[in-house]
Amino acid sequence: MVVRQGVFSFLAGLIFLVFVSISAAFAGGGHAYPNGAEAFMVGMMPPPGLTLVNYAYYGHAGKLKDDDGDDTHLLDDADVGGDIIRLIWISKYKLFGANYGQHFFFGAINKDMDFNAPVGSSLKKHYSDFNALYVIYSPMLLGWHLDQGRLHVAVSAVDIYFPLYNEDKGNIASVGRNFWTFEPVLAVTYFPLPQLETSIKLMYDFNTHQDDYEPGPPVRVDRDPGQEFHCDFNVSWGITDYLRLGINGYFYQQTTSDDFDDLGGLPEPLKDALKDIENDKSRAVALGPGIMYQNKNFMATLRYSHEFAVKNGPELQNVWFKLIYIF
Repeated sequence: MVVRQGVFSFLAGLIFLVFVSISAAFAGGGHAYPNGAEAFMVGMMPPPGLTLVNYAYYGHAGKLKDDDGDDTHLLDDADVGGDIIRLIWISKYKLFGANYGQHFFFGAINKDMDFNAPVGSSLKKHYSDFNALYVIYSPMLLGWHLDQGRLHVAVSAVDIYFPLYNEDKGNIASVGRNFWTFEPVLAVTYFPLPQLETSIKLMYDFNTHQDDYEPGPPVRVDRDPGQEFHCDFNVSWGITDYLRLGINGYFYQQTTSDDFDDLGGLPEPLKDALKDIENDKSRAVALGPGIMYQNKNFMATLRYSHEFAVKNGPELQNVWFKLIYIF
């Protein structure tokens, strides 16, 4: 009996170690916020009333980076496309000198991934999913317009990411989630010159407990995803009253380690491997050009960014097309 248990532990550990590299490359945090979603004038809250925002996104990756920032050569090709609707309501009511409001997001994503070898618990080279994302809601938006219109500050006390519990277990490309994220937000836009705009959106994510996380076959464990700091930023120059050209980007860094729960019953090789990937924090930086057109109550932006300095994740090329209409 002891011999059989030893053989099982060895084989289970071996199977896990064969596939753990794919999970480690995706390890770290909750990745709730789509980095780079905001850029031009992100600190400027719309006027009182209802504003509709539509985000259309396409992302492509051909490399999957490990904890050292090296290509794992596991990923052949990955494509992500989606559309997100945001409704912003701003009241005439003042709180701390700012206009009070709320906002709500809902969207759907399609993800398609091809690997160079069979990966995951399903041992497949291809994974795909099309599904609704979480719902995002903030009960308190505050917007200040200061310094005769040169400085604008927007705060969300907390953006709450409500999971729809539509995670597809065993699907590496799964869009659904089974844990919550709470994200305070601070956004600032400043005009040093009438033509020159600088903007930054700062966010910090607190993720709740995640059940049945799959770090690699044949194991599923509960996980407390690490916390994350990230920011979107933009600098633009007004070419005309209607047109702006700019440079946009983002910085993302997981700040605390993941924590896997109840590992005591697992064989030692599995426990050791899990402890190793707990500390594999994710990171990404991106830069690229953008253009904005604005006329009265309508605005459209088109932006591209390319990631570098990536750790534990796919190295993405991103395209964002954003429409804003103020009713």
